[in-house]
Amino acid sequence: MTAPHATQFTPELPTEREFDLFIDAFLSRYSNNTRREYERDIHMFRDWCMTEGGGIHPFQTRRRTIEAYVRHMTDVRGNQPRSVNRRVICLRQFYEFALDDDYIIKNPCRNVRMAKPKLDLSKKVHLNREETQRFLRAAYDTSASEYAMCALMAYLGLRVSEVCELDVPDVMHYSKGHRVITFVGKNGDPATVPQPPVIMRALDAVIENLDDRKGPLFVRRDGSRMTRRSADRVVKRAAKKAAISDMVVSPHTLRHGAIANAIDAGIPIRDVQLMARHRDISVTIRIYDRGRFNLDTHASHGLAAYLGAVG
Repeated sequence: MTAPHATQFTPELPTEREFDLFIDAFLSRYSNNTRREYERDIHMFRDWCMTEGGGIHPFQTRRRTIEAYVRHMTDVRGNQPRSVNRRVICLRQFYEFALDDDYIIKNPCRNVRMAKPKLDLSKKVHLNREETQRFLRAAYDTSASEYAMCALMAYLGLRVSEVCELDVPDVMHYSKGHRVITFVGKNGDPATVPQPPVIMRALDAVIENLDDRKGPLFVRRDGSRMTRRSADRVVKRAAKKAAISDMVVSPHTLRHGAIANAIDAGIPIRDVQLMARHRDISVTIRIYDRGRFNLDTHASHGLAAYLGAVG
């Protein structure tokens, strides 16, 4: 006698209004920058489902649908593996959220194969010590505000969004005998960063020229808060003035340089990780401790000295 099998549960699709509210609820868990990126990723996938996917609802997709979307991003859009993987991770988290709310019975992204980005070790990804000094001199000669903004990224490794969101009181705190900068970093994590003397002098020069000592630390010409786009223009102007023409310099180039130059300076990798505020030290090693081609500190020198010469 065969035992009766229960009918498999089939979730009911939400209305357009309910689906929009669901997306808003999912995005509300993330900080501003991540929220904007994830919102674009979800709407891009939603549009693809309506056009290339034959009008399928995102909650009706299967793994093969996601894999077809991955091929679309790679072959049609020409997206790099890192961008493709970020979008797949976004969808995976999105579907986990839907799974908890009983909109789906299985996450279609769970076993999707992720792309393996290839690191081009010959590609220049940051400014070295001499270039950083030349770049900062160009920013210094332009204005106190532009120099301080660039210095926070080049010396302390702050992200451009963190720099733009600073208010004057954020840089006037003291802790354990140090003047520090306090702010909310990536993923909403609170951060406290000490100010070396060079940073203190740079920030004081900015604050001295501000009328509002409680508002934004960095402002644009119209008096509004500095934005990421405006900061990017500032960095590119300074790079052009410093005659750096063999790579495209962006705000993240300065953060990347701060981390890589700290490693070159002989600072222990664990301390560099703490400065970069990476949760996993493998990120510091895999992404930033690469492509530096520092022949002076190559392990072969130490090994040759240890083994000694035969002839």
